[in-house]
Amino acid sequence: MTRPARRSTALVAVLGATAALAACAPSGGGSDSGSGDKGTTLTVWSWRVEDEAAYTKIFDAYEKAHPGVTVDFKAFKATEYNKILATGLAGSDGPDVPQVRSYGQLQTTVASDALVPLDGKVDLAGWDDNVVASAKGKEDGKIYSVPLARQTTVMFYNEDAFAKNGLKAPTTWDEFMAANTKLASAGMTPIAVGAKDDWTLPIVHEVLAAPRFGGKAFQDQVASGSKDFTDPDWVASVKVVKDLEKFMPKNVTGVAVTDAQTLFTAGKAAMLPGGSYDLAVLQKANPQMKIGVMQVPPPPGSPSGSEATTAGWADGNFAVSKKSTHQAQAMDLVKWMSTKEFGQMVADDVKQISAVPGVEYKDPLLKSMSDNYQKAGSPYLLLTDFRYGAPSGTDLLGKGIQQLLLGSKDASAVSKDLDTGVKTWFKPAS
Repeated sequence: MTRPARRSTALVAVLGATAALAACAPSGGGSDSGSGDKGTTLTVWSWRVEDEAAYTKIFDAYEKAHPGVTVDFKAFKATEYNKILATGLAGSDGPDVPQVRSYGQLQTTVASDALVPLDGKVDLAGWDDNVVASAKGKEDGKIYSVPLARQTTVMFYNEDAFAKNGLKAPTTWDEFMAANTKLASAGMTPIAVGAKDDWTLPIVHEVLAAPRFGGKAFQDQVASGSKDFTDPDWVASVKVVKDLEKFMPKNVTGVAVTDAQTLFTAGKAAMLPGGSYDLAVLQKANPQMKIGVMQVPPPPGSPSGSEATTAGWADGNFAVSKKSTHQAQAMDLVKWMSTKEFGQMVADDVKQISAVPGVEYKDPLLKSMSDNYQKAGSPYLLLTDFRYGAPSGTDLLGKGIQQLLLGSKDASAVSKDLDTGVKTWFKPAS
């Protein structure tokens, strides 16, 4: 019997009524054409439209090992996914296995009582604590999802462009600035940034300036209340972004992330600050391009002991819906997502750094990014710690850096706005 074709649905229009959403969703949270495990269809929802082919390959392997089970993968537009998912989980037409957000963005879904707690059902022992924290409810501490990937910040660079200009990946700030100057004089955009999309700007800030505010040490100080976002080191780190604007595209606040990626893959920009999640997109856009990855050296004035760092976080976790009519089979699938077999497929096919410990990386760039995080990792602070309330830290800094680049606010004002905003809900541990 031919397996039903999987579909990936990208919702481009503004969301309509709930009935319209239901018409786009799978019916009944899955269907049976027989009894027991025979003919079970599990629906998996995601916001990663670009990963459809990879997931099709992965779930084909699962289906072969689980006769009678079909996995129907459906992907939706990322910017509209949260609303689609909330509607689906509240009704009878949602997914059996939803891809859910992490850390603070997971909490609304947990509070809606839409997910099955996974404590005692999946084993995340030995996983990175920062990754496991992404899957937990803030109030009850229970595990509600299995983390998919460990994302990292990264500075991509064009190896051929560097070699053509007699450059190597810089190991000091002076070398980094000299490289930018030389690349600009050669007619290239040194650093491709898409500041029109404010969500990416806190990541750009981490790539360029995490050592300047102190990385992991600063996280501990903010958590305890001994420092906040008006600290001079934090303010100086925000100023680093402004200081480097001269090396970014002209009118950078009008440049979208996709435009910045195109500048890089077309060979018009030499570097691109972003995340490990960008790798597959860049490689697909220009398979012949020799891409390198590096950590930006610590800017002058960085706190004592600060070093080049790779910020990391967990992303794209998978959960089990309480309304699934196939909870046993859905739980089996999610358990499998915590195994090394699945993790290896994520690395090989999705081109992501797997959340599962012990996975090996055939792609040397993935391996480098994973190694950089293991050797000198720090948390992507505004995501891991400051998305548990509104306004979130990432939203505040993203909009703030836009204003910084537009010239309407300086680094001190941007930092003050961030501090004031998060203090409406964040309380230090002490």
